Amino acid sequence: MKLTGGEVVARALKDYGVEYVAGVPGHGIWALFDAFLQEESHIPFIQVMHEQSAVHMADGYFRASGKPMACSTSVGPGAANTVIGLATAYVDSTSVFYVSGSPQTYMHGHGTMQELERRQDNAFGRITEQVTKRAWQANSVKVLPSIMHRAFNEMMTGRPGPVHVEVPMDVQVEADDVTIHPLSQRLPIGVAHPDPKAIEAAVALLKTAARPVIVAGGGAITANASKELTRLAERLGAAVSITWNGKGAIPEDHEAFIGAVGQTGTTCGNAITASADVVISVGCRFTDWSASSYAKGVSFSFPPGKLIHIDLDPREIGKTYPTEVGIVSDAKIALQGILDAISESDSAAMQAKRDSFRADVAEAKAKWRAQVEPREQSRETPFTSQRPLMALRKVLPRDGIVVVGSGNTQGSVKQSFPVYEPRTHLTSGSYSPMGWAVPAAMGAKLAKPDTPVVAIVGDGDFMMSLPEMGTAVMNGINVVFLVLNNQGYMSIRGGQRKFMGRHVASEFNHHAGNGEPYSADIAASARAFGLQAWKVEKDEELESSLEAALACGGPALVEVIVSRDAAGPFATGWWDFPSPAYYEKEQADYAAMRAKEQHL
Repeated sequence: MKLTGGEVVARALKDYGVEYVAGVPGHGIWALFDAFLQEESHIPFIQVMHEQSAVHMADGYFRASGKPMACSTSVGPGAANTVIGLATAYVDSTSVFYVSGSPQTYMHGHGTMQELERRQDNAFGRITEQVTKRAWQANSVKVLPSIMHRAFNEMMTGRPGPVHVEVPMDVQVEADDVTIHPLSQRLPIGVAHPDPKAIEAAVALLKTAARPVIVAGGGAITANASKELTRLAERLGAAVSITWNGKGAIPEDHEAFIGAVGQTGTTCGNAITASADVVISVGCRFTDWSASSYAKGVSFSFPPGKLIHIDLDPREIGKTYPTEVGIVSDAKIALQGILDAISESDSAAMQAKRDSFRADVAEAKAKWRAQVEPREQSRETPFTSQRPLMALRKVLPRDGIVVVGSGNTQGSVKQSFPVYEPRTHLTSGSYSPMGWAVPAAMGAKLAKPDTPVVAIVGDGDFMMSLPEMGTAVMNGINVVFLVLNNQGYMSIRGGQRKFMGRHVASEFNHHAGNGEPYSADIAASARAFGLQAWKVEKDEELESSLEAALACGGPALVEVIVSRDAAGPFATGWWDFPSPAYYEKEQADYAAMRAKEQHL
């Protein structure tokens, strides 16, 4: 077929199953955008208000569905605005297809069309190399079909991640005889299986365990391994803890569930996991947040604990902790292999050794509930950050999706909002940018149009993507935005107070005059964009407002006024943040914990 470069990209995306493209138009990309209007390559286009949001939207779409969505921008600043979104997807291992324009090939090196060219001609691709699995520059129409199928192969096989394809303006408009390669003939069949010897070694170790714990990371969700993980916990009599991105890997009303590990884990999750003699890690990278900055005995204890580490990426195994058994494999297949190797008699023998372990788990759970329930059940106003979450859980269906922003909201949801199914809790677990959750929730809704989707964000987070309210209204994306307004960046204020005893620039205040707290009327702002909106300051209005928002049939916002001082989660683990030398007390407290950190 004789196709322009723009048609090659658009037709390949359509043939490869992409259902939406999000982005912002510009001079450097409008010829490619025009191809999305061609009959043979028509794909609905979602116009966003900021290019970063386009990438976050595609990110949320993948997390909710396991299928890629595309995003596209012009050149220069429009392209540069995507870097945070690409970095977020890269760090959290989510698949996003990003296509951008660039100056004409014959203009490279002259600084035209917002080109970066002082160190290398047309250098923007050198930037995205650091935040994608692979970045391509297509300098002719003929090479584009090959780039397209290779980009999808890179994005969808092995450890998922974003890719970037740059198409110069002249390549977008020129035509040539090309073939769009069928993707089914360009992808491997199946997934990576474990070495049988590794499975044998893991089972032999598990037979010796008295206190086994499974730690579910984001890889367990990506691999659709929740059923196998839950069955293995039942067969072993193991407890299950989770990381941020592992939330949803096991129903949180299952008796094996003990909560999260890490700095904002649960006391139960940290205590039981740290006391484990054998830990099975499933798709977990052991970040500082999930491992309490590697302070031994807080979240993990290696050694004497022994680690069975399952991960698709061999670079993760042994990177942080010594590994007794490293298994390079798809998580679902590896867990099934372990299950198949444990007989009924093996399971019975393991269960017989678990009485004291089960008693310890039950006691630790009860202690955690006694600590957290007063905040969850509080009827004081301004609200604790936990109380609106309890109200939402009552009115949201079991399979409803929550997309959670960064900061105190993120930690409070991790600790206090139970989820029951995989891909119903979406959050940026590692890069954690503010402004992610609002567009990511819209992406999740595009992926799951018949499922209720609620974005849970703080006011500081929400302000970074406020313009996307227009995107929701224009495109009829019926997300409910739950904004917990505490008038500032309260997670930052809490950290400043803890590590330095005072805070700066973390509250929203009038800085002239009496220093009274400042807040925009967020509900009124949402109404100005065309959403239905509620502002909640009384306890008796909380659940009814959330119910009304979920039932209204359009995009909606509920602003809840929460306390600055009961704003966040409990700090149950350790996070390594040094204090300045002139804070002697804080330095002493820090030094005591720093001494527990393992030398990595």
